[in-house]
Amino acid sequence: MTDALLAITLLWVFVFIYAVAATIDFGAGFWSMIYLGKRQMRATRIANRYLSPSWEVTNVFIVLIVVALVSFFPGATYTLGTVLLIPGSMVILLLAVRSAFLVFSHTAKDYERILTYVSGISGFLIPGLLILILPISHGGYIDVINGNEQLSMIALWTSWSTYAFVGFAISSTLFLSSLLLYDYSNVANDHEAFVIYRRDAQLIGPIVLLFAFFIMMAIRIEAPWLYDNMMERTFWLGSSVLVFLIGYALLWMKRQMPRFTVIAIVVQYLLASYAYGTSHLPYIVYPSVTIESGFTNPNMFRALFVSYIVGFAILIPGFVYFWRLFMKDRRYIKSGESES
Repeated sequence: MTDALLAITLLWVFVFIYAVAATIDFGAGFWSMIYLGKRQMRATRIANRYLSPSWEVTNVFIVLIVVALVSFFPGATYTLGTVLLIPGSMVILLLAVRSAFLVFSHTAKDYERILTYVSGISGFLIPGLLILILPISHGGYIDVINGNEQLSMIALWTSWSTYAFVGFAISSTLFLSSLLLYDYSNVANDHEAFVIYRRDAQLIGPIVLLFAFFIMMAIRIEAPWLYDNMMERTFWLGSSVLVFLIGYALLWMKRQMPRFTVIAIVVQYLLASYAYGTSHLPYIVYPSVTIESGFTNPNMFRALFVSYIVGFAILIPGFVYFWRLFMKDRRYIKSGESES
């Protein structure tokens, strides 16, 4: 494995962890907004109990992604930074607004409803904007004017790929978050919320699969180079679909296994991510930026890589402990019942 391939693999690991964790986090805010003030208040409370400690943790990974990209692939930073200036700025603004409102929602009780709606709506929009980097990286959306690269907004918003990816991001956000809250409701012994989030996951699952099909069709038309590469990885794509069907089928079984359902679906996303990511190589942005052309100095990479490994060795035990404490500490889970 070359240094550049090792670096892009590490970066993709950061992206995958953030994608899964952040979509669950954003979706929890959406469900909190949907069920606020309705009969299913217990479902709202479950969403809030999840949302409260998780949003700070997920933001760690977006910082890691940006730093890793700039450190490992400085040659790609200019292109990505230029073409993603508008959507990237919108994402940063929404993240800042959402974070601020999440903080103040715990103290400004008179404005709790407004704060919840702002959090829910911004959490709904952020995944749709973040995923735009994928269709942009397929090529065809960057114009070179007087030697400067610019994102063609007309080409972007008239592309089938854009809407397929945005739809997939939003539906995946709602699906993954409903699954996690379905599992969390089970741990909390909250039957009403358990039934509600199970139903939501059952409804949204087929929509996710449908948008995944739309993505493949859009890629076939607009990025045939990527489609051909993905067809060479039909084993991974087929395995992804099979694991998805297994996980979705578990939602309908009389004997509920929420934890296994969540694990199966996350594994499915991992398989699909591997198929897509390896098919995209060696390009970061097709056809101008490859992992080799954008790569940093090899000596710099080795020093940075060691520092990331050491940092991860410190962070991972903390994240594992946080997860176990959050999902298994019944004192925390039950502490919200007095609020109802």
